[in-house]
Amino acid sequence: QVQLVESGGGTVQAGGSLRLSCAASGRTNVVFRMGWFRQSPGHDRQFVATIWLSSGRPSYGDSVKGRFTISGDNAQKTVYLEMNSLEFEDTAVYYCAASRSYGLEWSADEYDAWGQGTQVTVSS
Repeated sequence: QVQLVESGGGTVQAGGSLRLSCAASGRTNVVFRMGWFRQSPGHDRQFVATIWLSSGRPSYGDSVKGRFTISGDNAQKTVYLEMNSLEFEDTAVYYCAASRSYGLEWSADEYDAWGQGTQVTVSS
């Protein structure tokens, strides 16, 4: 079992920045990548970003490219999401996820463990 704990959510004005953190514990030796998804009311869970922990290679959803940066620490099994130039449309609950598969990076089905979620609210 892998447990994930997120932190860093909050409320910010449009154009501002926030940084999310997520730490994994438990059977982390089987975790190959960690990432972030988000969900707002009435919408499906959306891929935000993921990172392969051993290589550091990131991947981003189209809506956040150029504004968000994901980074990770393989030794600590921790991942960060730096969010800049935040927009009202970024308002959502952000979930940290961990995967032990080599499947599709953007598919929530490929992630085995999920955090409890942290709220990000961007005021216009």
